[in-house]
Amino acid sequence: MIELRDVSCGYGDRVILESVNLSLPRGKVLALIGTSGGGKTTVLRLLGRQIRPLKGQVLFDGQDLAPLQLDQLYAVRRRMGMLFQFGALFTDLSVFENVAFPLREHTTLPESMIRDLVLMKLNAVGLRGARDLMPAEVSGGMARRVALARAIALDPDLVLYDEPFAGLDPISLGVAARLIRDLNDALGLTSVIVSHDIHETFAIADEVVMIANGRVVAQGTPDELRHSEDPLVQQFVGAHADGPVRFHQPAVPVAQDFGLGAAA
Repeated sequence: MIELRDVSCGYGDRVILESVNLSLPRGKVLALIGTSGGGKTTVLRLLGRQIRPLKGQVLFDGQDLAPLQLDQLYAVRRRMGMLFQFGALFTDLSVFENVAFPLREHTTLPESMIRDLVLMKLNAVGLRGARDLMPAEVSGGMARRVALARAIALDPDLVLYDEPFAGLDPISLGVAARLIRDLNDALGLTSVIVSHDIHETFAIADEVVMIANGRVVAQGTPDELRHSEDPLVQQFVGAHADGPVRFHQPAVPVAQDFGLGAAA
């Protein structure tokens, strides 16, 4: 479904990704993990063609995204759903209207069919009874589920998740993770998840890619990454304070910084 071939990209003179290769078969869940600033969200921006690679190809269903004209790009994006971090609901629209928005924007379906589709999507995330509430009237976990219903409103082939578990309590987090896996399987989706939550992400992912310093440093099943002998992977998965990513930033010796050497 998606493939990055020898992709390098960045912002201005700053290179974020360098010679990255990865692919995801249709119907699978791919998790992107790694240290902050390593390039995970940049991969999502490449897949949505918000940015173009400096070199290499970003393919969606075999189609190179870079040369697409605007109308072609919009047609491709209609086959994608996006769950933004913290939901990004329209605050002045009800739960129902938020989910109906992409259907009204991108289709000519009659209102009766839009109503049925919206209620079906809300029922799939357990929130059919919250249809008339405003975003300010629902919890953070419920808002994330409304955003998920909106992301699948157009029955996309690919759904991108940017930190879907951030800020959720343990119950809401578990519900969100189960929904992502269940909807992926039930609807035949392909999913890409950027997350720092190792436990929940590993529980639902088919494949995990770790990105650090602009490169893919590890790729495999969750179990393969758990048993990796790479020190950086071990530190990240095990949440160790020190390792290849140092606790202390490079600095002059303590004695020199505090003038102790001169006093001696």
